[in-house]
Amino acid sequence: MTDLEKIRLSKRMSELGICSRREADGYIERGWVFVDGVKISELGTKVYPNQKITLNKAAETSQQARVTILINKPIGYVSGQAEQGYKPAAVLFKAENRYDQDQSLLTFHPMQSKGMAPAGRLDIDSTGLLVLTQDGRVAKQLIGEDSAVDKEYLVRVLGQLSEKDMALLNHGLSLDGAALKPAQVSWQNKDQLRFVLMEGKKRQIRRMCELVGLKVVGLKRIRIGRVLLGDLPLGQWRYLREDEQF
Repeated sequence: MTDLEKIRLSKRMSELGICSRREADGYIERGWVFVDGVKISELGTKVYPNQKITLNKAAETSQQARVTILINKPIGYVSGQAEQGYKPAAVLFKAENRYDQDQSLLTFHPMQSKGMAPAGRLDIDSTGLLVLTQDGRVAKQLIGEDSAVDKEYLVRVLGQLSEKDMALLNHGLSLDGAALKPAQVSWQNKDQLRFVLMEGKKRQIRRMCELVGLKVVGLKRIRIGRVLLGDLPLGQWRYLREDEQF
């Protein structure tokens, strides 16, 4: 093999789903990463794809301590950083907003908000399931370039929809000059559509509906992968349980 076939250790760790690249750099600096049993502490180290990468107990403990929460985001909150006077959904992560039926044994602590970031977006005028996490592995699974996690929405609309336009919603539309991935779109009831998407372009569902002459008057995300919004009340949150996986 040649050096050209090597890749950065942090990138390889991210590819393997061990952690995010940023987390990998932190682990490497602390001497928590081993390649074929040899401790690596130099940033920028490159490895061959077939080499075995392991973490020590300190890194594993650090990962286990990272929390992921599910929020039922109300209208009027942005997913990420505050903008134009609107508050980020993260401000809802406080003790008094915890769902009283949360089955997790975790104890809330304000320090858990450190490094908490949204794993995906949900428009300011949309409600439903939003994931915030400290865990780079979760973020990569949900929003990484090769993410295979689908998302389900209930969308209330105004307007008429022909069979041809329904077929276009399922496959055939383009946004921002690029063809959209196939979707699953069907009527939930007489004025509400069910969308299942494998991607999440900005305001994608609203823009898709506009292209076929529909106006969205309500949008709610009810599922991300295998995790359901369920009966989580609007404006409240709960921890992702150990037995739950996206």
